[in-house]
Order: sequence, then structure tokens, then C-alpha cells
Amino acid sequence: MEGPTPVSALIHAATMVTAGVLLIIKCSPLFEYAPTVLLWVSAFGASTIFLGASLGLVQHDLKRVVAYSTLSQLGYMVLACGLSAYSVSFFHLVNHAFFKALLFLASGAIIHACANEQDMRKLGGLARLLPLTFAGVLVGTLALQGWPFLSGFYSKDAILELASVQ
Repeated sequence: MEGPTPVSALIHAATMVTAGVLLIIKCSPLFEYAPTVLLWVSAFGASTIFLGASLGLVQHDLKRVVAYSTLSQLGYMVLACGLSAYSVSFFHLVNHAFFKALLFLASGAIIHACANEQDMRKLGGLARLLPLTFAGVLVGTLALQGWPFLSGFYSKDAILELASVQ
């Protein structure tokens, strides 16, 4: 598709991507009876965090960068589930839905404004032309990174704190 539409951004960020994490949360009583499985879930979550972030760093396509950052955020959610912190995982899932929807909508606006150009090497100087979109990208990116006083900070910090204790 040419660019994320408002409907596709919300469906993607809030439901499609997070369905597997929600299934793990719903099946948490079963996971609690299998500590070995929880260990594997934690390992997969931690490796997904690293892999998603690493792949996102080397991409040039705007939509791929957002998609790989989503993969990294899913790793955080799965890691929290593996640590038996299902409520923390759900908290990050809800936070992720909002800041990722913001990033998808902003990337769609950028792609539309730049005549369907998605190569970030060719995009630059758009803050003056798209000030509202720039503000959305800035807030979404800072929340994604986990900056203090934004939603991503509280949910990611809780997951990383749990991981460091165990």
C-alpha cells in the first residue's frame, strides 16, 4: 500500500501485531505451570529486542524502520511475559499501541507529502514543511525510546527493572 492510512495504522498498532502477546497473557495460568517454557519465552523476548532494534538501524525504508521497531517492542512484551509480569506486559502493549499508531500516522503523512517517497536518505528538511507531523514524529520517537515522563519510559523501565532483578 502507498502509505499507512489512519485505519490501517490503528488496526496494525493496536490489534494485529499484539495479538500473540495478548494470547500469551490470556494463557498465563498455563505458562506458570511450565517454568522451562517461561525461560524460553524470556530468551526469545530478549533476543527479539536486540534483533528488531539492530535490523531497524540498518534500514532505509521509512515503513520498514517503523516495522522493525515494532518487532523490538514486541520483544519487550514477550520478555515481560517470560518474567511472569503479565500486567507489565499488557501495560507496555497499551502504551505501544498509542505511540506506534502516532508513528504510523506520521510516516503515512510524510510518504504522502513526499509523493510516495519512502527512502529516508532522500527525505530531509521536512520539519519546516510539516511542523505538525514533525511534532508527532518527535513525540512518538521519544516515547518509543523511553524518555522520562512519556509512556514508554514507565513501561520499559518496569520491564528492564524486572529483568535485572531476575
